[in-house]
Parts: sequence; structure tokens; C-alpha cells
Amino acid sequence: MAETDTPRPALAYHLTTGKGPPVLFLPGYASDMEGSKALALEAWAERTGRTFVRFDYAGCGASGGAFEEQTLTGWRDDALAMLDLFGEPAILVGSSMGGWIALMIARDRPELVAGLVGIAPAPDFTDWGFSMDEKMELLQQGRIERPSAYSDQPTVFISRFWQSGEASRLTAGSIAIHCPVRLIQGQRDDDVPWSRTLHLAQILRSAEVQLTLVKDGDHRLSRDGDIALMIAAIEGLPRSS
Repeated sequence: MAETDTPRPALAYHLTTGKGPPVLFLPGYASDMEGSKALALEAWAERTGRTFVRFDYAGCGASGGAFEEQTLTGWRDDALAMLDLFGEPAILVGSSMGGWIALMIARDRPELVAGLVGIAPAPDFTDWGFSMDEKMELLQQGRIERPSAYSDQPTVFISRFWQSGEASRLTAGSIAIHCPVRLIQGQRDDDVPWSRTLHLAQILRSAEVQLTLVKDGDHRLSRDGDIALMIAAIEGLPRSS
């Protein structure tokens, strides 16, 4: 499923070895494996004896590659490379953009996925997350910058990433995903409207979909109570694919 024949950059990851089903954490856009949710899941895996991987996409964190050369489908291929570490189907835990990638993999490679947990999942955000002016600037100038609520540095978007996202949209109709899915969404999320996650729950074909709305939850969902909900969602998934 690689988008080109060019080898992907070397990826940095941390593997916790234990029992299955293994869990893979997929970070959000311009995020890395040092975030609070990834570290909390690693601590949970060590405590409970579960197999777990956190990693950095190419161009992010400690992985090789230039950030501005990456695409959504390239990062999907990075997640697929991490799944090669396991000998059985895994639970995908995707945060924001990571939820989009998890959905792509669950649809296209169902044999690799035992279950899916989406934390403020953001499928198709290259469509609804950009104004028309921003889309025109991406096409004409090749990049835009936005102030970040999470960093002193602006968040950069490149046209090649945006175009890859537009070619990978999922939510125009029913999504052929049949594994158990758990979605957790804050209703005070300024980045992903909670109505979009409600719509996502409706269009997934799986009969095993549960949506938890956190009334005072923001986009990060990284408070102790939010992380407890994430862990409970993982532990509540069926143990067979």
C-alpha cells in the first residue's frame, strides 16, 4: 500500500512486550510519541503486561525524514510498518489525525485490526478543517501556517499533505469497517466538532460501535479522567478479532 517505491525514512518507536492483543498508538498531526496519552498507555501496558507500541511518524519527533515532505498516506504506511512488529491483529488507538489513519487501515487491512479506539478522531479534516481561503493558499503558495494552541511554534500545513488527505476522504458514505470501535469525543473540542464524531459513529458499518461524549472535554482529552476513559475503552474491547 506504499504510495511510491521510495523507501520510507527510519522510524523511532518504543515497544513494550507482553500479552495481546497488542496496542498501537497513532499520534495526531505534528505530534509525536512523547505525548501524555502515549506515555500513559505505555505505563498501563507495563503495569498490566500488554504489548504496546508508540512511535513517531516520518518527519516527526525522533524519526527520520523531513516533516514538509510527508503525506497522510505516507504516515499510514508508517503505521502499517509498526503493525509488522506484531504477529496478531492489533488494537489501534488513534488520536485526532491518528484516528483517520486508524480508520483507513481498519477499512483496507481488516485482517490486521482487532479493534479501534478513536480519540477525537478527525477523518477528512483536510476538507472541513480548512477555509476556502486556506485551501486556495495551499494550492497557490504550497503551504500555510497557523498559530498553535499547543506550541510556541506555528503549525505548518503543506499542499502535498493536504492533497493526500483530500484523496483519502472517508466520510461521504458508509465506511466498510466491521471490527469493534470505541469513540471518545469532547464537546468543547475547538478542532473537531462533536457532531462530526456522532456522524462517524452512524456511518461505520460495524454493529460494535460505542461513542462516549465528554461534556467538558477539549481536543486533547489528556486529563486523568480522559485517559481513564481511553484505557477503559481498550480493556472493554472483545479479546478476539
